[in-house]
Amino acid sequence: MQWYKKFFSDYFTFSTRSRREEYWMVFLINFVVSLLLSLLGGIPGLIYSLVIMIPSLAIMVRRLHDTGKSGWWALLMLIPLLGFLVLLLFLIQDSQPEENQWGPNPKAGLAN
Repeated sequence: MQWYKKFFSDYFTFSTRSRREEYWMVFLINFVVSLLLSLLGGIPGLIYSLVIMIPSLAIMVRRLHDTGKSGWWALLMLIPLLGFLVLLLFLIQDSQPEENQWGPNPKAGLAN
């Protein structure tokens, strides 16, 4: 649950790095919450989608930074299918082990 708290506390943070675990746990929580809200009807799901739109983009950009790529690669979402597949490949890659222009490796000092 700490990932979800960090997800909202870093609402507009695009300039750092996010670990793979953090990204995918937040993705899973958002997916489950969206699925449950869609069962309630359209309005709650729509409101939730609007609330998480910016932080979802922010965590994706931070995840791309963690792999050593520019956040502009997130624009691949605009290319049907192929863009999604390439972006997915980038998002599942491991962290860049050394410090990069977006900061130190967030996995540094953690036992994995």
